[in-house]
Amino acid sequence: MKIELRGITKRFPGVIANKDVDLTVNGGEVHALLGENGAGKSTLMNVLYGLYEPTEGTILVDDKPVTFTSPGDAIDSAIGMVHQHFMLVPVFTVTENVMLGVEPTQNFGLLDKRKARARLVELSERFGLKVDPDAMVEDLPVGVEQRVEILKALYRKADCLILDEPTAVLTPDEIDDLFEVIETLKAAGVSIIFISHKLKEVMAVADRITVLRRGEVVGSTTPNETNEQQLAEMMVGRSVQLTVDKEQAQPGEKILEVTDLEVLDDRMHRTVKGVSFEVRSGEILAIAGVQGNGQTELIESITGMRAVEAGTVTLDGKNVTGSSPKRLFGMGMAHVPEDRQEDGLVTSFPIKDNLILNTYQNAPYAKGIVMNRDAIDAGADKLVKEYDVRTPSIEVNAAALSGGNQQKVIVAREFSHSNNLLIASQPTRGLDVGSIQYIHGQIVAKRNEGAAVMIVSSELDEILALGDRIAVMYDGKIIGVLDRSEATRERCGMLMAG
Repeated sequence: MKIELRGITKRFPGVIANKDVDLTVNGGEVHALLGENGAGKSTLMNVLYGLYEPTEGTILVDDKPVTFTSPGDAIDSAIGMVHQHFMLVPVFTVTENVMLGVEPTQNFGLLDKRKARARLVELSERFGLKVDPDAMVEDLPVGVEQRVEILKALYRKADCLILDEPTAVLTPDEIDDLFEVIETLKAAGVSIIFISHKLKEVMAVADRITVLRRGEVVGSTTPNETNEQQLAEMMVGRSVQLTVDKEQAQPGEKILEVTDLEVLDDRMHRTVKGVSFEVRSGEILAIAGVQGNGQTELIESITGMRAVEAGTVTLDGKNVTGSSPKRLFGMGMAHVPEDRQEDGLVTSFPIKDNLILNTYQNAPYAKGIVMNRDAIDAGADKLVKEYDVRTPSIEVNAAALSGGNQQKVIVAREFSHSNNLLIASQPTRGLDVGSIQYIHGQIVAKRNEGAAVMIVSSELDEILALGDRIAVMYDGKIIGVLDRSEATRERCGMLMAG
């Protein structure tokens, strides 16, 4: 199946998201669409999938012009899309989610769930997408949820599959599994459009690469003709440093101390089991581990978002176990949460209000009980510019931003205060190479200013780049703490595997 976009332009009020974009995807090919946050990648694919109508330009499927006014039209033309934020019904089974909207029926119009399940199992086996058809989606890990989304598209007979930032929430092992699935799909003749900003993954999986910058195509190439450095410079339009530049840490006094911490997850299972560690001023402690080994619950308990079953959390010598996020912020703790949409933003609020969620009651943003809108606007303009949040206006709702730009709003809000403790979970998830370079620089700058910094990341490269000490979590416990000088990918990887 051949897909062709010719001269696609998409305008929104105050912004041109795509400008005169040409793109050709051939059958059985992985075509990577690479670009910064806000470069127009997702918008372009939403045009192809019928979610947006192009302002100008033509879409061709197998050399025939088509018009898509809805995703249904795209699906009818054998185009499927797996969105960055999955669109599944948590309380439905895998089979129910896959057949939703195209339910097979039997006599008297009754649902034929057995037929749908059999087809799902056949597709699962054919493409190496292992999944329990009877499992509830809310009980599945993220990597398996993604397989369900892919199966949804294949169930609808997709010959072209759009994967929007497919590795953004996956562990390294799940990414490897996804790449195996992509190879199987490619061998079966399926066209794949792989939207990403991760250079290593694009180099590993793509047959061809098209780079977008500020809505326009700036070049097309193949992995054999380029390298990560060249791709990074094409993306951002300037030279980019791919390594973190930092001096030896100079640890000072103890800022955070966690002792024998025990925490339960939502199902009342003990997921943090007697964890103890400390973080000192002027150092970065990086927590490594495959997602699902207690890191999420650990951070939530330290930052006041989850109850502590046993043990203590001490901040600046004060017992803050079970304290509220508001009290902890007042004591100098900043927190970049793992789930930006659930815990980091009020997506229905404009950007400017999201930037003051924890300071709206303080001067200069408030005069007594009256909000100072001029000060709020001025502060938001400053932070949007400083952190390069790609938006036409600070009045835009956070929901309208790309995932990476949502992350920048949170980072801007949390980093812009004087903090003695910075806790960041997946701080660069969804960010492009230029933004990652900037955020890493800001984290190191906080450390150099004397803050204690604790990061949690599923990206081992990020852990090794930032951590002065590296603690590895496995099965709810810290099973090793390494100085950066003795931490290698192999050694960390062995600890992460238990």
